[in-house]
Amino acid sequence: MIHKTAIIDPKAKISISANIGPYTIIGPNVEIGDDALIQSHVNINGHTIIGKNNKIYAFASIGSDPQDMKYNNEKTKLIIGDNNTIREHVTINTGTAQGGGLTTMGNNNLIMISAHIAHDCIIGSNIVIANNAAIAGHAEISDHVVIGGNCGVQQFTRIGKMAMIGGMTGVSRDVIPYGLSTGNRNYLNGINIVGLRRGKVSNKVIIGLTDAYKEIFRTENLNENLNKLNGDFKDNSLVKDVLEFINKDKKKPICTPFSK
Repeated sequence: MIHKTAIIDPKAKISISANIGPYTIIGPNVEIGDDALIQSHVNINGHTIIGKNNKIYAFASIGSDPQDMKYNNEKTKLIIGDNNTIREHVTINTGTAQGGGLTTMGNNNLIMISAHIAHDCIIGSNIVIANNAAIAGHAEISDHVVIGGNCGVQQFTRIGKMAMIGGMTGVSRDVIPYGLSTGNRNYLNGINIVGLRRGKVSNKVIIGLTDAYKEIFRTENLNENLNKLNGDFKDNSLVKDVLEFINKDKKKPICTPFSK
């Protein structure tokens, strides 16, 4: 059902099962999948593809131009998966030519009121981004991450899977998978044990990760600590995830307990 006051470009591709609320505006290069629920006063523009069963609340702006001074009206995209909830006043921008031309979001995410996702971000699945959090350009947020309210995530920052970022944290360093991070400029506070248990990870595997965490961050010399890491730790699947994340090419330093 499309409300009679909605303004939808005839070139837009809207599923017959989508519901579009009053005064919503949808541009010509937009595709919206089955069972979408778009409330009133939503603006969806740009080259934007939105999957199935997404719910977008009032006054959200989806697919708007990137806030990048280099942007010059290039044809860039935003792709959003399925089953996402995007609350009031959320803004999500398309990509930039210099950043690969694409902003992506996976499935089953909750993006709370007034959060911002900038150009060229890679947002995974099953993520919670709380109210007023701002994710700057080119950031990568992996699956099952929780980002607290009023956080600021700097450009090119990576946050590993199932990490948790406390409210009002300035994320200027990459956060390892399963890490807890807080601070005016973020530092590590240990492992997200509660999240791991909720994810039904065995106590044995969790204990192996926490023991490895102590060794990896025993001193501020991260490279030396990694070289000394016992081979038994590397058989732990969670530890493997952490080591792969640390050793991957990156543009930001790794967040450590010493990053205060």
